[in-house]
Amino acid sequence: MAYRKLGRNSGNRKALFRSILTSFFKYGRIETTITKAKEVASKSAHLITLAKQNDLHARRQVLAILNDKDVTKKLFEEIAPKYEGRQGGFTRIYRVGPRRGDAAEMAIIELI
Repeated sequence: MAYRKLGRNSGNRKALFRSILTSFFKYGRIETTITKAKEVASKSAHLITLAKQNDLHARRQVLAILNDKDVTKKLFEEIAPKYEGRQGGFTRIYRVGPRRGDAAEMAIIELI
């Protein structure tokens, strides 16, 4: 299997990750479940790699995924230049223990 389904259909899963990725790039770190954090790490690496190209086509591809023009601008102007010499490993995942309501394993994912 190439990706995690997370018990959702494709439309719900796509909307979930668009929302999570937008928040992730807006704040630089988020708290979510470990499974979602691992998936966000791979998707965010793809978006950062696109942003490092810094051309119109890449900007439009990123804007098609992220929900916010301001976040896309931040990704291209602040985040991508910071990782110019780096080939990968843009994120760090910390485990923070179980969630109170359903005991799901939680994690904090942040930009390095």
